[in-house]
Amino acid sequence: MKRIRVFAPASIANLGCGFDIMGLALDEVGDILEITLSEGDGLTIKNESGVPLPDDIEQNVITPVVRKFMEMTGNKAQVDVVIQKKIYPGSGIGSSSASSAAAAVGMNALYGEPLSEEDVVICAMEGENLASGGYHADNAAPAVMGGIVLIRGYEPLDIIKLPVPGDFYCSVIHPKLVVSTKEARSILPKKVPLHDAITQWGNVGGLVAGLCSGNIGLVGRSMRDTIAEPYRKDFIPGFDELREKVLATGALAMNIAGSGPSVFSLASRNDIAKKAGQVMNRHFDALGIPYESYVVKVSNKGTRLIA
Repeated sequence: MKRIRVFAPASIANLGCGFDIMGLALDEVGDILEITLSEGDGLTIKNESGVPLPDDIEQNVITPVVRKFMEMTGNKAQVDVVIQKKIYPGSGIGSSSASSAAAAVGMNALYGEPLSEEDVVICAMEGENLASGGYHADNAAPAVMGGIVLIRGYEPLDIIKLPVPGDFYCSVIHPKLVVSTKEARSILPKKVPLHDAITQWGNVGGLVAGLCSGNIGLVGRSMRDTIAEPYRKDFIPGFDELREKVLATGALAMNIAGSGPSVFSLASRNDIAKKAGQVMNRHFDALGIPYESYVVKVSNKGTRLIA
């Protein structure tokens, strides 16, 4: 019998302009799984996190991840998973990808790491597909690898880990509103006007250039979304007003985290991030909407084994 515990960080996808192709990992917040391997051929999943999850393991994102790992490596075993800590589903900070990444990295570690880091991401993407109906890695890749990542392409998967210049801090607020990833994707247009596409391409290039050169101002100017945000921001009451107030604190940018309803701001200093977080808290207090909020550093650490 082999047993390990794995921590996988929360993550933020898109970063404004990088729809489905960019994401970052957050420090401190995340999922913890305990995975036990023994003789046999089966899978059990026990939820001890206190967060409501599907009772049917076929609806749990961990299941397709474990199966994909076994398929890729040609192994079989009895796998027993205990979910000890869980990001709330639908929070917009990578709940499904954290569990998926923890399962993929944990299985790889239990078998002596036969898969490359990129193949581990491919395993984790199986969970994302179950959760949202698509194989995207903008949460899964940073959850596995840490830092800020760019997915240059999916056929084949081509992941680039980008530098994190200096200290970046995120203020994240999760209002207790339910926005499913599938619903948030379904409202997006199937065709994009050329002008909007050109603007988005310029912003993606600017964001990558800003990260690579350490040009913090360029990073902030580039985190603008012309593709998804105009349609998704209506899920978040007072979004435009909130962004105006957040940017007035000196934050570099404010965007929807993934498909929402979480919102995040990026700052180059902890004190600015805290001020931005206070603005977010007051906004949802005034609306009478309960929330969870965090001020955390962008993490260069991905999923890892813990004691």
